[in-house]
Amino acid sequence: MIWLQLTANTGPAECCLAAKGMLDRLLGDAREHAVDVRMIDSVDGPVAGTVRSILLELAGEAAPLLAQRWSGSLLWICDSPYRPGHRRKNWFVGGAAFAPPAAPADSEIRYEATRASGPGGQHVNKTDSAIRATHLASGLSVKVQTERSQHANKRLAGQLLASKLAALADNVQAQGKAQRHLHHQQAERGNPQRTFVGLKFIERRD
Repeated sequence: MIWLQLTANTGPAECCLAAKGMLDRLLGDAREHAVDVRMIDSVDGPVAGTVRSILLELAGEAAPLLAQRWSGSLLWICDSPYRPGHRRKNWFVGGAAFAPPAAPADSEIRYEATRASGPGGQHVNKTDSAIRATHLASGLSVKVQTERSQHANKRLAGQLLASKLAALADNVQAQGKAQRHLHHQQAERGNPQRTFVGLKFIERRD
């Protein structure tokens, strides 16, 4: 099991569209390689249907290889669909894989079952499978509702909380940034790991 983050960082809407297109391609790769994908956390982009950042859990024998293929600088080459005539055609997305963090002890967290929200039909509307995890000492809270099982959501919530606490601690102490937080702020430009072209995100193989 491994975590993978795709992020447009602080890039414009085109980078967020690139992140969404690459996410769709990644999900196709996962199906082809029998890798299970769970969404843990996401941040929407500035335009509907785009993604600023998404954190995924990959599980399966081929998960490490898949994560490696989607790590590093990822390039999308396309004319801007939002700004006709814009000169820039290269849009970068960053990918980073890392081991899931260990959750704090249960005694340090308050877990609450809550009603799931957003799209999802009858399951979302009528069940309390979502879990909110609150770190008692700091008050930091996260909510996870990606799984039907409370147990699965509780596990993911604890790990996500641990990741956010690590980033928060690094910021407060000014001793550098946690791996995910650093990756979210910076993306390598040039020497892309993979390159995609056009609105259909066709991979270019040199």
